[in-house]
Amino acid sequence: MSVEVLTFGCRLNTVESEAMRREATAAGHEGLVIVNTCAVTAEATRQARQAIRRLKRERPDARIVVTGCAAQVEPERFAGMAEVDRVIGNAEKTAAATWQALADPAASTERVQVADIMAVRETAPHLLDGFEGRTRAFVQVQNGCDHRCTFCIIPYGRGNSRSVPMGAVVDQVARLADNGYAEVVLTGVDITSWGADLPGTPRLGTLVKAVLRHVPALRRLRISSIDSVEADDDLLEALADEERLMPHLHLSLQAGDDLILKRMKRRHLRDDAIRFCASVRARRPDVVFGADIIAGFPTETEAMFERSLDLVEACGLTHLHVFPFSPRPGTPAAKMPQLARDVIKDRARRLREVGEAALERHLAAQVGLRRSVLVETESLGRTEGFTPVRLNAPFEPGVIVDLPIAGHDGRMLLAA
Repeated sequence: MSVEVLTFGCRLNTVESEAMRREATAAGHEGLVIVNTCAVTAEATRQARQAIRRLKRERPDARIVVTGCAAQVEPERFAGMAEVDRVIGNAEKTAAATWQALADPAASTERVQVADIMAVRETAPHLLDGFEGRTRAFVQVQNGCDHRCTFCIIPYGRGNSRSVPMGAVVDQVARLADNGYAEVVLTGVDITSWGADLPGTPRLGTLVKAVLRHVPALRRLRISSIDSVEADDDLLEALADEERLMPHLHLSLQAGDDLILKRMKRRHLRDDAIRFCASVRARRPDVVFGADIIAGFPTETEAMFERSLDLVEACGLTHLHVFPFSPRPGTPAAKMPQLARDVIKDRARRLREVGEAALERHLAAQVGLRRSVLVETESLGRTEGFTPVRLNAPFEPGVIVDLPIAGHDGRMLLAA
């Protein structure tokens, strides 16, 4: 058995998982399972622990190494699991030396190797040739976060914000395009903060324009979740003018009520989000918005929650990612007055229902149009706006095909 990586969480973890697979394989590991964890919610951590136990039951001879954000913030919790052989921090996990030492019987056998993530000042670029089993490639442009939202543990798992230099990003995108990837996604923890620590403090829009200019072979460029309040003029200009920049933005909105946003320590207000969406839509009418929204944040009243519900329509959101609030130990929100779990669960359900209705309206509006679809599997693809499409005939994964849309099933489009 070769090196296997089980990935939880964000697209940045996907990039780092591929880098770990490469380094661990090069170091000669066999029978190794790397579990790359997520800490965004307590549920994500629980799922990782559950998966570790299941892995060991199914493959008792496998060596299990745990890393990622949950391992960074709670290393002893994973080290206390009998199934786990080693716990490695986020700062160490993609370094070749880490995996070489782990393969050397004479090297240190210290069970926990987790350094102070706040001491990390740079992020090394990952020059990858591809992503196993994926038709869409991801490029890390940034890591860490300088903000301290009251609900979020991620800065303590990732450290402070640091950017990958522009030249390294362009080189990685070009490498992937040369290897046949039609679509590349720029990803990170807080990508709209990209460039703040680089000479001249360039902005994300500058990077996007540079990638499109210097990699003409790339057919589609997509950007991952952004903080709308940090979006710069060059980014908005690129969205308006560059057809290869996909008309899809996933926004970190979190709530629709101003008092809750302040208690979350967000840097935008409700009207800021609405104005941003209207401004982008005026520039790029076919834009599709996704958003993260938390249901049941501490102190949230019914009236406050309803302002999150109606934000879906006010912003014209389509793809909703709903988080039932989950207190993370060590965050200020965990010390605030909590709502009852059944209230949180019910609000998450209602928010999802509103999201499902918004998605259905979007799907209905696509019927009768033609869409450019990136084929992910023989039966599934995604449009420029990231809307899933069920294919009516097999295509080779990774190709982009122009297809008429005949209908939808409430969850995805149906190609004619």
